[in-house]
Amino acid sequence: MLIDNKKWIAFFSHTGNEIYEVSKSIGRFPDRIITNRAPGDEMINKNLIDRTDMMYVKDRPEVQDYDRVIWNDSVITLHGWMRVIPKLICKANKIYNLHPGLITKYPELKGADPQRRVFECNDPDKYKRVGCVIHDVTPEVDAGRVIIERSVNNTFAGTDVLSCYLHRMATQLWIDFINLSVDEYY
Repeated sequence: MLIDNKKWIAFFSHTGNEIYEVSKSIGRFPDRIITNRAPGDEMINKNLIDRTDMMYVKDRPEVQDYDRVIWNDSVITLHGWMRVIPKLICKANKIYNLHPGLITKYPELKGADPQRRVFECNDPDKYKRVGCVIHDVTPEVDAGRVIIERSVNNTFAGTDVLSCYLHRMATQLWIDFINLSVDEYY
């Protein structure tokens, strides 16, 4: 397993539901969870708070904020972390991000809201496939090496339906990624 003998840190900006679902499935919760939501925020999945070391950072963290919450030699996963990680932090850590856009086929879907952009496209033949990727985090948004991906034919009837499907796909992709052995990954 990729996180064997490593501290695992997971970041989120939304609810943390994905982290909870992945953790239940693999039988291990992150050693630390970082969020930029306020303590006591009703959106945070309550099941995470008692199971891990939950830490809060300001809405737009800076290098020193990341340094305060990250352990050396840990595996860091981003689950809807809606912030660009500073260059110094990217270079000093092994960080992985899931992006809900098939950027291997459609690089223009890098960045925020790829599902919405798929459905706002005026060319109905442009995005025939949709999916998710997990990639190394680099200072450039969604530009790191893609490690694992999944895709399906785009037969979805709107952004909400696609987003729901991609959430399930993302959860399974994280499970598969974390279950990779170190030898399979490298």
